[in-house]
Amino acid sequence: MSYFLLIISVLVGVLFVFTLKPSNTFVRLLLAFSGAYLLSVTILHLLPEVYHHTDNTKLVGILILVGIIIQSVLESFSKGAEHGHIHLHSDSSKFPWLLFVSLCIHAFSEGLPIHHADDNLLWAIIVHKIPIAIVLTTFLLHAKYSKKTIFFFLTVFALMSPLGILVSNKVPLVEQYHTEITALIVGVFLHISTIILFESTENHKFNYKKFAAIILGILLTIFSMHQPH
Repeated sequence: MSYFLLIISVLVGVLFVFTLKPSNTFVRLLLAFSGAYLLSVTILHLLPEVYHHTDNTKLVGILILVGIIIQSVLESFSKGAEHGHIHLHSDSSKFPWLLFVSLCIHAFSEGLPIHHADDNLLWAIIVHKIPIAIVLTTFLLHAKYSKKTIFFFLTVFALMSPLGILVSNKVPLVEQYHTEITALIVGVFLHISTIILFESTENHKFNYKKFAAIILGILLTIFSMHQPH
């Protein structure tokens, strides 16, 4: 079911672009909600989990910092697509390989901790993927890439997180170092979610709608903690 839902989340983002043509305001609010949701799940669920399953807390802290650094490097190639802002001069004559590879690495890494986590992480990533798929699809259409190129890009992107789950589930080495890998992904999630929240505000003005979306994302995570699993 996790594989199916992750693929569907990308498809939902694509369909949004082709049917509803969402406004920039809507996408920014959805990004703010997804960023708050992902940040809350990371802090309230993943972070306690990685510290609970190891005695080497210093290593966990170092790996979280390394995860933040890794995501910073990936974003230098993806031009910010992971948090909804593709700062790239499009040229349809040249396929954006760096953008493609870095996004795929990021999407693959998102799937790695899902197998051992509760449903909150799965839904946080699903919600995160929808606005990213909207932004990515919009960029590819505006760049006037061929339909075959766009289909290839989005299909591979949609399959990367399910591939991460599959690898985590089937590869013994990944299973053995699950806690360490999850610590790295915590760093990745912390970087992405905080960037989303900070970048979605224009001119540092207080935005009531954005604030409400953030609070909703946080409350949804807190509420889910008290529900039976």
